[in-house]
Amino acid sequence: MLLIMDLTPDKRYSRHTNLPQIGELGQSKIAQSHALVIGLGGLGSPAALYLAAAGVGKLSFADFDTVEISNLQRQVAHTTERVGQLKTHSAKTACLQINPECNIDTIDYALDEEDLEALVPTCSVVLDCSDNFPTRFAVNEACVKHKVPLVSGAAIRFDGQISVYDSRQNDTPCYRCLHGEGNNGADTCAQAGILGPVVGMVGCVQAIEALKLMADIGNSLAGRLILFDGLSMDWNEIQLRKNPKCPVCGDAA
Repeated sequence: MLLIMDLTPDKRYSRHTNLPQIGELGQSKIAQSHALVIGLGGLGSPAALYLAAAGVGKLSFADFDTVEISNLQRQVAHTTERVGQLKTHSAKTACLQINPECNIDTIDYALDEEDLEALVPTCSVVLDCSDNFPTRFAVNEACVKHKVPLVSGAAIRFDGQISVYDSRQNDTPCYRCLHGEGNNGADTCAQAGILGPVVGMVGCVQAIEALKLMADIGNSLAGRLILFDGLSMDWNEIQLRKNPKCPVCGDAA
């Protein structure tokens, strides 16, 4: 049974509770949710900061990397003073400075299938802010198995994309439907470059989608892929279909 928390004394979330779509009930849902953010780099930084500011009840940050000076051009949760720290710890520090009410767990190693099997079922939503197909595929498979919505983002050069894969809806695709076997030979941001605010925009949209799912409001991006071109400032939408031959969610899965 959902508890409606007394948010009146604390004006921190008043701009949320003033929204009729959210109100105190929606904010209570956010406060009783658990979001897992995988990857605390360019995408995970803004997503984590906004989720913390929004009052998500529990946040789990998973990343094994440390902060480098080259990260600071776009990974806004980190600072020059925290170069060399684990990204999870740096992001936790930044989030607690914004909202000391946050309950944040850090996972400072690469998640394997056993880890995901234990962690994903405890989550209300998972945000995939990673940068490689093996991680994305493993996270997607766990989310499909346990019917936890997945908010996925990616960015490179001037381009970004965002979608939601919600296996609670039987007619919507999963991440594997769209990406097949992946392309591990694809360029990385280190190779091809990235305009810093592009990952910021994608990460912010991921946070919006996650908060909508937690508060149970609006229409999510399930079944839709949003593409953003920073050079032209064009936003395009592609309708996605479930692949009946998908090895994760298809007919034979």
